[in-house]
Amino acid sequence: MKNILVFIYLLSINFLLSQDYYVYVTAESEDEVSLIKFNGEDAIEKEKIQVGIMKTEIEGPHGITVDPNGKYWYLSLAHGNPFGTLVKYSTESNKPVSKSKLGLFPATMEISPVTGLLYCVNFNLHGDMKPSSVSVVDPDTMTEIKKITTGSMPHGSRISPDGLFQYSVAMMSGELFEVDALSLKVNRVLNLEPMMHNDHSHSSMMMHSSVEPTWVIHHPSDNFVYVAGNASNEIIKIDLKSWKIIKRVKTGKGPYNLDVSKDGKYLIATIKGEGKTGVWRLDDLSFIMNIKNSGSVSHGIAISPDSKYAFI
Repeated sequence: MKNILVFIYLLSINFLLSQDYYVYVTAESEDEVSLIKFNGEDAIEKEKIQVGIMKTEIEGPHGITVDPNGKYWYLSLAHGNPFGTLVKYSTESNKPVSKSKLGLFPATMEISPVTGLLYCVNFNLHGDMKPSSVSVVDPDTMTEIKKITTGSMPHGSRISPDGLFQYSVAMMSGELFEVDALSLKVNRVLNLEPMMHNDHSHSSMMMHSSVEPTWVIHHPSDNFVYVAGNASNEIIKIDLKSWKIIKRVKTGKGPYNLDVSKDGKYLIATIKGEGKTGVWRLDDLSFIMNIKNSGSVSHGIAISPDSKYAFI
C-alpha cells in the first residue's frame, strides 16, 4: 500500500512569506521513497527513489530519518535473510552512500544531536515473542557498535530534546524503555498495563500486552512522554520525574504514531483503525477534533519544525 500525504494546518494565522517543505515518504509495499515538495498550498512529488538491495524481493522500507545537519537520510529495510539493513543516502543526490546489517526487522530510528549516534529498534515482527533490541550505529562509519536488549517487538524509537536519552516502547510486552544515550544502557523500564504502573523485571516480559504500545514521543520542553496504546485505544502520559503514568486519554480505534508540535501546543495521533487523524491540546490532552483522511489507513506522522503543518 502506498502512503498518501495529508496536510493539516495547525495555525489560524496566515503568513505572508511562503516557505517550501520537503518530506521523505516511504512506500513499504513498493520499495520506494518519494521526495515531496509542499509550498503551503500544493504538494508535488519531486522524485521517486527506488530502494532495496534484492531485485526480486520486496524489502519493506520502514523507518526513515534525516540527520541533524541535513546532509544524509537513513532508511531501514525491514526484510532480510534474516536480518534487515540500514541504508545511508545523500540528501543532495538521493543516492545510497553506505549500508549496514542490523537485527530482525529494523524499524524506526532517530539520531541524537549530542552523541551523533543513530538508535534503531529491531521490531522482530515475524519472530518469536521474546526480548529484541535497539541497534546503536555510528552513522559516519555505518558500524553497529552495540545491541541493547529491550522488550518484545520494540517500536517508536525517539530521542529526548536534550539528546541524552532514547525512548522506545515494546508492543507485545507493554513496556516503555528509557536508554541512556551516553552509556548505551537501559536506564529505566515502565510497565504500561493498567493497574501495573511500577517498574518490573524482564521476567514478566512475555505477558501479552493489553495496551500494545506502538509509539512514544517526548514533550518538546517539559519532562513528559506520550505513548500510543494501539490495542487499548488511548494516549498515555508519563511523568519522567516520577516515572509514573499520570493520565490516560481515550482515542478512536488503533492510535499508532504520535507527534507533538515544537511550540508545545498540539499532540497529533494517527488513528490507524479508522483512517483518521486526531488532534489534542498538549497541555491538558483535551480533545480538539478528528480529521477524516483520504486513505483508509493512517500510519506515519511528522510535524514541521515551525509547527505549522502535520504530514500524514
